[in-house]
Amino acid sequence: MEVGFIGLGHMGSGMAADLIRAGHQVIVWNRTASKAEALRKQGAAVATTIAAACGRDAVVTMLANDEAVEAVVFGTGGILASLPKGKLHVSSSTISPALADRLAKAHADAGQRFVSAPVFGRPDVAAAGKLFVIAAGPAEDIRDAAPLFDAIGQRTFEISQTPSLANLIKLSGNFLIASVFETLGEAMALVGKAGVDRHRYLEILTSTLFGAPVYKTYGGLVADRKFDPAGFAAPLGHKDIRLLLAAADRLDVPMPVGGLLHDRFLALSAAGGAHLDWSAVGALPARDAGTYAFPAAKSGEGVQ
Repeated sequence: MEVGFIGLGHMGSGMAADLIRAGHQVIVWNRTASKAEALRKQGAAVATTIAAACGRDAVVTMLANDEAVEAVVFGTGGILASLPKGKLHVSSSTISPALADRLAKAHADAGQRFVSAPVFGRPDVAAAGKLFVIAAGPAEDIRDAAPLFDAIGQRTFEISQTPSLANLIKLSGNFLIASVFETLGEAMALVGKAGVDRHRYLEILTSTLFGAPVYKTYGGLVADRKFDPAGFAAPLGHKDIRLLLAAADRLDVPMPVGGLLHDRFLALSAAGGAHLDWSAVGALPARDAGTYAFPAAKSGEGVQ
């Protein structure tokens, strides 16, 4: 397929490289043009405008937040104005269900097609083409996008013809991951202050009660306290919790743990941890127990 790819952060760069390796003709665009250079060397064409990345079979967006997606889609010379009729926009960004509903309607009104396809997996998983894709939209559009999903992921879950439900599932999954940071961090702080080695404790947990990848992967980060450089920056995790709570408010669903996590991300930022991986929330309990202090940010560090 001829594919435009917009958004070359930690996740997007790996996904675009997957598409190139799978034999797709890829043209990339990123606000910071220098981030496209590595992909150009791998065979991608580099667009100088958003519009130049849209004259293809499909355009994929992988952007940081609602504001970035709105600017790329609805802005002057954006996707909505540039994508030919009948062509497909695949949004893999973690955005609000409300924005996904707006995108679906806007594309339909313009005679274009839209699929929400957020993914589960960290940047190393994206680079290996082993993401899990949560796809929602018209069945025919998902089928047409399948070659792209096969290139970036190990499995695609087709869950609804309503695109925004994929985004709701993604937010709910990130909520559960963040809940693991907090609960595992509290448990580690408890046994650690009593003298138990946290790595040994994690080995016990993952060998008995909690063998899921989320405990092994993120538990390792919490035990190692390896939060820098960030694979997924803490402010992005905080953003996802805010979007989750907004969706819960729309649906009249109380989520008290979500409120707690919102405050924990605020606490992480206040402690100087905005430049860290979102799993650093799992170190807050040890800090609260007086057994850990966050290292100071290096000059110039922050969310890009």
